[in-house]
Amino acid sequence: MRIGLHALGIGPGADPGVIGTVARAADIAGFSTLWSGEHVVMVDRPDSPYPYAPDGKIAVPSDADWLDPVIALSFVAATTSRIRLATGILLLPQHNPLLVAKQAASLDVLSRGRFLLGIGIGWSSEEFQALGVPFRGRARRTREFVEVMRTLWREDSASYEGEFVRFREVRSYPKPIRDRRVPVVLGGNSDAALDRVVAYGDGWYGFNLSKGETAERMDSLSARCEQSGRDFATLDIAVSLRDGSPEDAVELAAMGVTELVVVDAPPADPGDADRWVTALADQWRMAD
Repeated sequence: MRIGLHALGIGPGADPGVIGTVARAADIAGFSTLWSGEHVVMVDRPDSPYPYAPDGKIAVPSDADWLDPVIALSFVAATTSRIRLATGILLLPQHNPLLVAKQAASLDVLSRGRFLLGIGIGWSSEEFQALGVPFRGRARRTREFVEVMRTLWREDSASYEGEFVRFREVRSYPKPIRDRRVPVVLGGNSDAALDRVVAYGDGWYGFNLSKGETAERMDSLSARCEQSGRDFATLDIAVSLRDGSPEDAVELAAMGVTELVVVDAPPADPGDADRWVTALADQWRMAD
């Protein structure tokens, strides 16, 4: 079982000194992946329910620092050598897919093939409205945008004709290092999210689940793979637990989870960050 860390980009995790120290310490300690999420804007009183908490409310204050994850992970790439880097998650339908394809390939090259593009369709209608992007149809746009990015990564001279994106004979370089492909991991805990994983994802990131919810979602994902002819074993599956403990790792591995993600906030003082990572590594038995 790999152990990932979701701690950078928000609040104290947005401080450059903290980011550098946490990233280097996590790289040395043996954490598998550093995850960094995204919101372009937040609102003080959202009407949209947050789908990853039982009370429907996001715990992050609306005035917290929240770095762009691609920029933050580029900073991390320069200070690490082994650990994987993942957006967890980037709200793909809010972006131009040609630009995201360029950014993802660039970060993959700069990190020497360590980047995973975690994406989701988004949940905050207020955020979409502020960006001038339609909230309706975002799932269809997300699937098409993934097709667009994979086409740009794969083809020397790429053309695409879809519902939302059209271009002919364009070139997008650099190409990703690993067979001209960046792994695309999909977030979301709903049935529709699992359908998207099976249809076109390289993996799934289940966020803030109980152990029981994880078991149910994994059974559902496995059944969907069997129904569609998708090989469940090919999926890279990361899960963060509410009130998780190191003892859960064996049980999660038996379910098919490949990475248990620790979600925590680092200390505000960069001088304390190294000890904080070391304590987390000890707690989660990184040496085992």
